[in-house]
Amino acid sequence: MSNLIRLIGRRLVALPIMVIGVTFLVFVVMSFSPIDPARLALGESASAEALHNYREQNGLNDPLIIRYFTFLWGFLTRGELGTTTGNQQVTDVVLEAFPITLQLTFLGLAIAIVIAAVLGVLAALFRDRWPDQLIRVISILSLATPSFWLAILLIQWLANVPGGWGIFPALVTQWVPFSEDPAQYVRQIALPALALAIPVSGSLTRVVRTAMVEELDRDYVRTAIGAGIPKTVVVSRNVFRNALITPITVLGLRVGYLMGGAVIIEIIFNIKAMGQLILDGVQRNDVFLVQGVTLTVAIAFIVVNIVVDMIYVLVNPRIRSV
Repeated sequence: MSNLIRLIGRRLVALPIMVIGVTFLVFVVMSFSPIDPARLALGESASAEALHNYREQNGLNDPLIIRYFTFLWGFLTRGELGTTTGNQQVTDVVLEAFPITLQLTFLGLAIAIVIAAVLGVLAALFRDRWPDQLIRVISILSLATPSFWLAILLIQWLANVPGGWGIFPALVTQWVPFSEDPAQYVRQIALPALALAIPVSGSLTRVVRTAMVEELDRDYVRTAIGAGIPKTVVVSRNVFRNALITPITVLGLRVGYLMGGAVIIEIIFNIKAMGQLILDGVQRNDVFLVQGVTLTVAIAFIVVNIVVDMIYVLVNPRIRSV
């Protein structure tokens, strides 16, 4: 238990260091933008004196390192990320949009995990037979399918467009939370989540299949089956649980892929979330909005990977004993 606590402690200590590193990287990259925040805030007709006063009041004339620590202090103590061109706090805008992106990301991940677990286990149990070959083809096709292209196909096939089945809305005109209307919530998020999940499920299926095959070849499995224990019991109680250790290690990277893909999918389905925010920020040359969205997604990716590492430590007794 002491080893477990020590390993978790190391990851928790690494978290603020990584967050500071990401904030510095994003801040430095955005500082090289040719857009003048003062002119962006005051308009093209602002006088030179007004621009100078704005830069002085907001510390834009300070050295880069001073501006970074001022930004970092405001972010850590007050959660400030600047102001958009519409005079809104970036923090408020992000807090409204980010939960929607998280819901889409983790629903897509849940669907991908279910598909990968079922297909991966079946492929391992029927190794080198026709179910395994069929699942291999399906997983390769899924892996090779871009999520944005799949999203367009799903709209053409299943959405309420000419020639489609009309089951789901093609565009989300108004986001409806689950608490207000569960049925409408499922209808509006089903196609985006499926478009995200299928490509990820293809890669996860291969990982699950490989882990299951390696576990099925271990001596304890043959010994247990030879002792008369039903194979289904051995697979469900031992093999599957032990085989999950390897797929867990890749979940963190898959979450990052899903979160990045969600930004594109949200634009396709007109979901007012982080993807729409960053698109609006780029179109309006809103440096602070782009910086805030990028920073939020990057920190979320770091936190998710730290959590995945901790889960891996919890489920793998060999790591806990190191």
